[in-house]
Amino acid sequence: MCNLYNLNPEARSYFELFDAAADPANTLAVEKDYAAPGKPGYVVRHEAGERVLSTMRWGFPTRKPRKRPAREGELPFLYDWWTNARNMQSNMWKPWLMRTEHRCLVPFTRFAEPKAAADRQNPRDTNWWFSVEDQAMPCFAGLWKLDQDHDRVYAFCTTEPNPLVAPKHPKAMPVILLADDQERWLTAPVEEALSLLAAYPSQLMSVS
Repeated sequence: MCNLYNLNPEARSYFELFDAAADPANTLAVEKDYAAPGKPGYVVRHEAGERVLSTMRWGFPTRKPRKRPAREGELPFLYDWWTNARNMQSNMWKPWLMRTEHRCLVPFTRFAEPKAAADRQNPRDTNWWFSVEDQAMPCFAGLWKLDQDHDRVYAFCTTEPNPLVAPKHPKAMPVILLADDQERWLTAPVEEALSLLAAYPSQLMSVS
């Protein structure tokens, strides 16, 4: 389950790469070179037939009660962030998959999966880092929506791991789109979009 990835925090680097305009509704700033659950990241989506670069929080939030009474100034609940979408028949994901305007591209530079304790060289060596070698700016296949607080949030799809990822993280890997499939993900009928939810070719990736 991928809960950490790197990105370029400079928005201007994305406009030309994706032929996208700035989203005037952006209210979040991407200040770090990484995204984590509940933190902002970039997505590329269609609006009125044009690509726009938006900032949103990573993860579809669900509320859960606190295990202890809320202190003064605290909310009576906590958030869980569902960052990875796997079961496309689930009511959490299917409504947004069905609507092309709620599909998006999630640009990244590399993504992390946690290392087993036996693979760690030192206490700070906690992750495997996976990169795509054949694209200047690869993208995950993403979905976005307005949450119950009317904030824009996104998640990305996962699938069975390829032979590079599987020995490190056998449960799943993010769906990385081939460059030629990025526009198809944004615009194709749902059955065609579903066919894109496959593992990226391992020979086009590296791990460190």
